[in-house]
Order: sequence, then C-alpha cells, then structure tokens
Amino acid sequence: QEGTKVPSKRKQNTSTVTSDLLHKKLLKSEQGNWNDISPTYKAMTKRIKEKLEELHNMYTLNSGSPRMRFGENVYFEENGCIFLAKADDDEGNANILFSIEDLGFSNAFIQRIRISPDQSYMAISLKSENSEEATCIIMKLGNFPVVEKVIPSVFSFEWAANDVLYYTTQKNLKCQNVFMTTFTYQKHTKLVYTEQDARFFVDLYCTKDKRFLTINSNSKTTSEVWLVDCRHPFESPALVQARTTGVFYHVEHRKEQLYILTTYGEPAEYKAILTDNYIHRINLDTYCRVVHIFLQLMKAPVASSGKENWQLVYALEKKTKLVDFEMFSDDCILFLKNAGHLYLNVISFVSHSVQSIQLPTWACEFELESHPEHTTSTCYFQLSSPVHPPKRFAYSFKENNLIEQAVQEVPIITNCHTTRLLAKSKDETLVPITVFHNKNSKELHRRPLLVHVYGAYGIDLNMSFKEEKLMLIEKGWILAYCHVRGGGEQGLSWHRDGCQHNKLKGLHDLRACIMLLHELGFSQPKHTALAAASAGGVLAGALCNTDPALIRAMVLQAPFVDVLNTMMKTHLPLTIEEQEEWGNPLEDEKCMNYIKSYCPYQNIKPQCYPSVFITAYENDERIPLTGILQYVQKLRKAALDHASRKSKKGNWIPNIILDVQANGSHCDSSWEHSLNE
Repeated sequence: QEGTKVPSKRKQNTSTVTSDLLHKKLLKSEQGNWNDISPTYKAMTKRIKEKLEELHNMYTLNSGSPRMRFGENVYFEENGCIFLAKADDDEGNANILFSIEDLGFSNAFIQRIRISPDQSYMAISLKSENSEEATCIIMKLGNFPVVEKVIPSVFSFEWAANDVLYYTTQKNLKCQNVFMTTFTYQKHTKLVYTEQDARFFVDLYCTKDKRFLTINSNSKTTSEVWLVDCRHPFESPALVQARTTGVFYHVEHRKEQLYILTTYGEPAEYKAILTDNYIHRINLDTYCRVVHIFLQLMKAPVASSGKENWQLVYALEKKTKLVDFEMFSDDCILFLKNAGHLYLNVISFVSHSVQSIQLPTWACEFELESHPEHTTSTCYFQLSSPVHPPKRFAYSFKENNLIEQAVQEVPIITNCHTTRLLAKSKDETLVPITVFHNKNSKELHRRPLLVHVYGAYGIDLNMSFKEEKLMLIEKGWILAYCHVRGGGEQGLSWHRDGCQHNKLKGLHDLRACIMLLHELGFSQPKHTALAAASAGGVLAGALCNTDPALIRAMVLQAPFVDVLNTMMKTHLPLTIEEQEEWGNPLEDEKCMNYIKSYCPYQNIKPQCYPSVFITAYENDERIPLTGILQYVQKLRKAALDHASRKSKKGNWIPNIILDVQANGSHCDSSWEHSLNE
C-alpha cells in the first residue's frame, strides 16, 4: 500500500559482509600460525609417519577388499578398479569392469557397489574427499562394459529388478526424495516418495532374500518403513507401520513373514547398528541417522504388518546389546555385546534353537562381510580392537561352529594387556572403561595416557584397529576408552541419559573415568591427553573448561564446540534434525540455559588450560568452521590473560594450535587421511 515502508535488507547484508570478513581474517591468522609452528614438528612427523607406514604394511596392506559372490561370479574392488573373476579361478585372471581413472574420477573413491539380480547392470557410487555428495554411475555389463547413466548427488540406491533402480538424492546433507529409473524399453525416471518432515532422513535397503526393497524414513527418535515388492517394482510402496513417536523399527523378510527389529514393546535394552558393508571410509557422524537402538526381534505377516500383529521372536537379557544382525534362509545371526565382551547367537528357524558362541576376549569390534546369497551355509566376519588388526572368522551353519580363517596370517599382539573397569559417576552410575597397555611397561603411573571419548547419538566409541594406537602401545603409552552416557554402549537408556537435558551426565562420567584411572595408577594428570572427534568435542571441550587440571593436552578432530550458536541457526542443514539430540534453544529458554551451562565455547574463562591441537576442514558442511575459529581465538586469549595475571616468572602458556585443511571431509577415516592426521 502507498506509504508502507519497505523493510531494508541493508543492515542484514552489512552484517553478513562483516561476518564474512571476520571469518576470512580469523582463517588467515590461523593459517599463518600453523605455517609458523608446523616446521617445529617436521622431524617428529617424519619419524612417526615412517613407523605408521611400516605397521600399515605389516598388518593391513594385503588384507584385501570384501568379495561379493553371485553364483559362479565374484566381484571385488582394488585400487579404484572393480574386477570380475570366476569363483574357482585365480583372481589374477580377473577382468576389469570399471576404473575410476579411466572415467576421469581420479580424486574420488568407490563408496558403494550394487549388482543387478541378473548381473546385467552394476551401480557404483563415487565420492570425493571434498564433498558430502556422491555420484552414481550405472554400467551395462557384458563383454565390453559401458556407462549407461550418471546420476549426481545420490546417497543410497538398490536394484528392485534386473533393470529397475531405486535411489535417494542428497542436498544440503538431507535425503528426502526417492526416485525410480529404468534402463530398457521405455526408459524413464519418476519420483516415488517424498519425506515432508525435515527431521527425517530417507535411505534404501534390500531385504536379504531380495524380495522387498525398503524405503526407510528415520529421525533421531522415530522411523517408518515402506515396502516395494521386487516382483512388481512399478507398484506403489506399501506402508509397514505408520510412524509412532519414539518407535524405531527395521525390516527383514523370510517366507512371507517380516522380521522386525524394534524399540516397540517391553525394553530388553539392546542396540543394533545397521551399516552398509559396502560403504568404505565410513565415519560415524555421517551415518548417525541410520543408527538406532532396538529392543527386540519380532515378526508379522507381510499381508498384515501393523504393530498390533507383531509377535515376539527373541528377546535378550538386560544390558545385552545387539551390535549387528544378518538374515539367512534358515537362520539368523545376532552379533551381541555384554559387559564389553562380544559373542554371537545363532537362531535356527528350522530347529527353533538358539546357539550362543563366545568370541575371543581381545575383540572389541565386529565387521560383517557381504553375503549377497542368503542361501549360503557360512557367515563371514572380521574381529578387531584398537591394537589388534582385523582377523577373519567364519560361522558354519552346517557344522554349528566357529572357524578361524588362516588365509592371511595376522599376528595377534601378545604383549598388550586389556583391562575393563567401572567408574562411579556423580549420580552413582557405573561407567565402563576399556584400558590397553603394554605388559612390559613398568611404573604405569609415570606412563603417558591417551583418553578417548564420544558420548552422543547413541553411537559406540569407535574401537576399530588403528596403526597409531598400536604404535603408542609399543612406545609404552596407556590407551583408555571411556564409554560415557550419550553413547550406545549400554542400550537405549544409556543414550537417553546423556542427550538433551541430560548431557551433563556424560561430562560427569568422563570426569569420573579419568579420576579413577589416575587413582588406580594409570598415569597422572601431567602425562594425560584427551582425544575426541566431531560431537565428542562437546564433552572433551566441556571438561577442558571445568577440570583443566585433569589433563595436560587435548586433541580434537572437526570438533563440535559451539553448540549454542549452531543450534540457534536453523538455516544450517542439520540444526532441525539435531534438536532431538541437543534440544531446541530457540523455543525453550530452559534448554538454552542448559546448553549454555556446558557448551565449550560459552564457558571459556581465564585459567590454566591444557595444550590443544585441533584439525578442522575448510569446507566441512557438518561443523561450521567459523565456530571453531572463534573457539580457538577465545581459548588462546583466555590462556594468555591467565598467564599475564600471574606475577610468577616463566608461567607456563599452553600451545593452542589449529590446522585448517583445505581438502578432506568431516572426520574422513581413510588410511591416507588417518596418516596425515
């Protein structure tokens, strides 16, 4: 209307420009600091790199990639190429089906492989280290494989039929659309499903018997599954069970029955991580959306799949956690953890029996291998720990026993002692700690200690093999893994007791763990370092503020240290869905004040801080670089302010170092990235 004032965007634009200039100024300053200080460590870096490469060559270089067997054909990936070999033939005679370099993707790696049911097509996702989004390449197989189609910005994909591919697209870290595309006769692509709720993330899964393709829509607390009948891939998806707040579920299929892992029903306190065995270089935060804590295994007829028809198949003892789950034609295997020990339960659908098998006491991590044929008589998997390289095992359904594979001799470290402890937290809760140290080490209270923590999203602390952990053990270090609340080590309640308005419990747990370690003679504060990555930076950064005297150094990788400001910015891609983990400070003043009470950035003050080394990534879409830059600046200023107030000469000033890497993505776990870090 005439006379109405038009709101000016000038102030907003000016604020944005000022913010961008400040960001660039801080970044340039930190890059200068890094260039000045990094040469100091050149000789040490060279020595460590050589040792790590030696260990890598000794233990893991020739371990090989997983094999996918389809009838007489075996598919495998090595050095950016995909090969096809005959099962009974020497792999030296394998044919190359695909090469990254030949297609001009030299800076990418193969993330996922899917072969169509009749093996006429192969879908591959390629991802570069500098991008969260992958490109899907569809190859038509035959005597001379050719590229049939290229689809950008793809997250997950599965074959519903010989020439029908379903896939999800990813934009700004969100997956909300499912498409179907065909490759013969009437070639076309159409939208099949759209998720309207920004808190939910959509991915695809194919049941083990290839009967159904499932569209899984998951938030941090709730899930919903739709079925696509692979016999009729053009029909509309059918709903299994409408989403119910607080109920997770995941679906498998066998003989017209849906087998459902779910949180619905009486709590049995266990958790399943449903990972994709062909997602290489996986990082935990990336896939936290598809990590859910399940309570029991149930079943229902395909024709009447609502939860009112769900019947209990199997329940576990309290505080027993389901780590993974694999369905076969006549059996299913549950990979379990109880009190830090791993074992597996084999459920026979034929004899209706359950067999429990204890696994080696040194094992801390499972990794299932791919079993494309659900009729196979053997289940293959690998066991490892932070200081034990992956070792291959097999379970034979025919023999009902565990077989240790000796295809490649992997020496088990015999001079490393593993100890499992319980620390009493502020509210009397007992918190598990796993400790590794060299058996030959004397006077452990004088040895350096590296403490690890995560405590978020219901995800376990990563305890897979790393060459640098073994190197530290050989050098006399002690390694401690603190399984604090907020993680998933002890089931659903363990996560809930450490998220949103309970986040401080994770901090109390971490403090109790470190204090117990020192009390028991495992090192002392002046020889203790704390390591964390991504969301683990919240608890590590918080402890650095509340109890800086407990540690001498802190190492953070792409840390989440500015919780409050990040959760106030709804334009960031993950803020809305993260509210179920951290709360919503925009609508809840109590939540805002609670986050303020522990947020690492908000609680920096002049005091004697430990030394800090942080790695960040210039193009990290998950953890805004600006927050890390401001955190480092504020922390350094507080440390200097404290030192200047002390009249004592020679007052110790901590090193606070930030390495901002132009390349790389959020907490990339590839060998090359691990070596650089």
